[in-house]
Amino acid sequence: MRIELTFPGKLPLKRSVVRRQFPITAAYAFTDYRSQGQTIPAVIVDIMSPPGPQKLSLFNLYVALSRSNLLDEDDRLDELDRRTKGWWEQMRLAASNSALQNARYV
Repeated sequence: MRIELTFPGKLPLKRSVVRRQFPITAAYAFTDYRSQGQTIPAVIVDIMSPPGPQKLSLFNLYVALSRSNLLDEDDRLDELDRRTKGWWEQMRLAASNSALQNARYV
């Protein structure tokens, strides 16, 4: 887009202007102290650069993570872990059975 600036007693100044727009997502942030007693559907906890001069303690981390529905997610992860271990056990048994059958024919 081209614009023209005029100043009294001077020649008009013509310039090109480029407009850039960045997508922005609304967000809300607060401290772990402020979040106590609330349940939040989803949380993002930045454990790499905690605010303030003090380091992040395990208590702060627990409070921040326990505000969300992580217990539901934890149950799903436990079920996935159990199924994965069962699948690997089946693969191990299948491989050992296959090796036994191959040894019989040798």
